[in-house]
Amino acid sequence: MRNTVTVGIKTGIVTVLAGMALAATAFAEPMTFPEGTATPSETCGGCHKAIYREFAFGFGSDIHYKPTTIPQKEGQNIPMPAGVSATATAHAFAGAEQYPIHAREAEEEGRSCNVCHYPEPFVIPAMDVAEMTKPKARSKEKEAAGITCASCHLTPEGKIRGPYGVNAPHETVADPAIRTSAMCAYCHSMGKRVIGKQTQTFLEWREDFSKPGLGKQQCQDCHMPRTMRKVAEDFDNPERAVARHLWTGGRSQQRLASALSMAISQPEAGKSPLAFHVINIGAGHSVPTGSNRRAIYLNVVVTDKKGKNVASKEWMFAPSYGNRPDDKKFLEEDKKRPDAVAASQADAQGPHEANIRAGEERILPWTPELKPGDYTVKARLIYDLNRYNARSFKGDQTEINSTTLTIRVKKG
Repeated sequence: MRNTVTVGIKTGIVTVLAGMALAATAFAEPMTFPEGTATPSETCGGCHKAIYREFAFGFGSDIHYKPTTIPQKEGQNIPMPAGVSATATAHAFAGAEQYPIHAREAEEEGRSCNVCHYPEPFVIPAMDVAEMTKPKARSKEKEAAGITCASCHLTPEGKIRGPYGVNAPHETVADPAIRTSAMCAYCHSMGKRVIGKQTQTFLEWREDFSKPGLGKQQCQDCHMPRTMRKVAEDFDNPERAVARHLWTGGRSQQRLASALSMAISQPEAGKSPLAFHVINIGAGHSVPTGSNRRAIYLNVVVTDKKGKNVASKEWMFAPSYGNRPDDKKFLEEDKKRPDAVAASQADAQGPHEANIRAGEERILPWTPELKPGDYTVKARLIYDLNRYNARSFKGDQTEINSTTLTIRVKKG
């Protein structure tokens, strides 16, 4: 036993000394990134283990996808537990062939979405830019790397930006803007602000949430909550507030449940008219946000005293595809567009409710045909990751809220 312990201690000492020698060499000759933003995230994960574990495995989150794996290059695997309770972030999956929902396969005949998913190093834009331009895209042959750590952290000068100035194997620059919503602006908003349009998340936050004073939170406060830890575990650096690299969103029950609140009211006692109040109480942007494929359904069922369904109604809230509301009347016009597939699938569903803006209370009236009697009204909010699936497909739907109201309808 004693010999075993001694061998273990010696092995540990050798490992530490080897690590120190490697670090010393790295500090003497700063690490560079010849592959640019196509640098594999596993490279960064060798030192930033906890951060990589969150990014690549969703560790510590409630993100859930269909079963999948992340391809890794031979020799670059980082030891992890055999199984974890969640899976990778959407950023880690971008570019991976196993990604469950691939927009480029479903829309526009497989064209690349390489501007946001595969950007070259960029300068963080100013917070008040009127029109958000696209970052420069990587070359086609570098798409396979997907969104990497370097996509966000590598500067055009080849340095690594972060919230702190640190002594590291690579050149590092402290950039306060990385803690602000401006960091997310290039990829999470396109063009000018158009109310109700898709891919407007940063502009929704800025115009509807931040400027009116609904809150002081930046994107990172909700989607990258902080924890106290070392940035790189094997180096002599202090524990400090570090963001969790999870970006929980549409595949997180916790994030969805905190976004919308709902109430039912019967404006006049004894009368059939009802009102449904859907309130954006927890999101700093519209709900749903991002891709026009995302939707929220408000499903209402009225049952009598015997539990029989006597009336039902459903509304759909979703971003529009373009600068106007989706509508079937544009289907012929869509055929002439270069983005005909994506535009027509949106218009084919016809008009729907716009997404619900930050701080908005949307009131939806409905008068079901009800005979005198007692009834239970049940309303459910259901989040759908892809509204273009058959409505009967439930695999990508999540119930995020529900409420009931007992009413009485009188004669006359």
